[in-house]
Amino acid sequence: MSYHITEDCIGCTACSRLCPVFAISGERGKLHTINEKRCVECGVCGRICTKNAVENTAGDRLPKLPRKEWPKPVIQQDGCSACQMCVAACTPGALSLSLPRFRGDLKVFAQLSAPAKCVGCGICAQTCPLRVITMEAPAAEPTKEGAAA
Repeated sequence: MSYHITEDCIGCTACSRLCPVFAISGERGKLHTINEKRCVECGVCGRICTKNAVENTAGDRLPKLPRKEWPKPVIQQDGCSACQMCVAACTPGALSLSLPRFRGDLKVFAQLSAPAKCVGCGICAQTCPLRVITMEAPAAEPTKEGAAA
C-alpha cells in the first residue's frame, strides 16, 4: 500500500516538488498521482498539501502542518561512525559530515547542516545502520507570557 491523492487535488505541484523519493507525478492544475512502488509513506506530501488531499493507507486524510512543526533528524554524534549513508540518502541535501575540529581529528559525524532543506521524511533515520538518528518535532518556542515569567 501507499499514500493516495484524492480528487480534491488542485495540481499545485507542492507535493511532487518535495517528495524525497520522486513518487508523485502530475501536471500543474491537474490531479497528481502517487506511484505506490516508490512511496515510502513519509507523509511529506500530506504536510505540504493545502487542500488536505492526501490519504494514508488507512484512508485518513493527512493534515497540513506548518513547516516549523515538521520533524527533524537528531543525530547522536558519539554513536555516529560517519559512514555517510544518511547523507547519501538525503535527496534534499540537508545532511553533511562535520568538519574535523582540529588537525588530525578523526571523529567526524553526520549533521543537519541545512535545516531549511529538510522535509522531515525520516529516510536518514531509516537508513542509519547504527540507529543513531531519531526524528523529533522541533522544540516549541516559548510564548511571550512564558518568557516574561
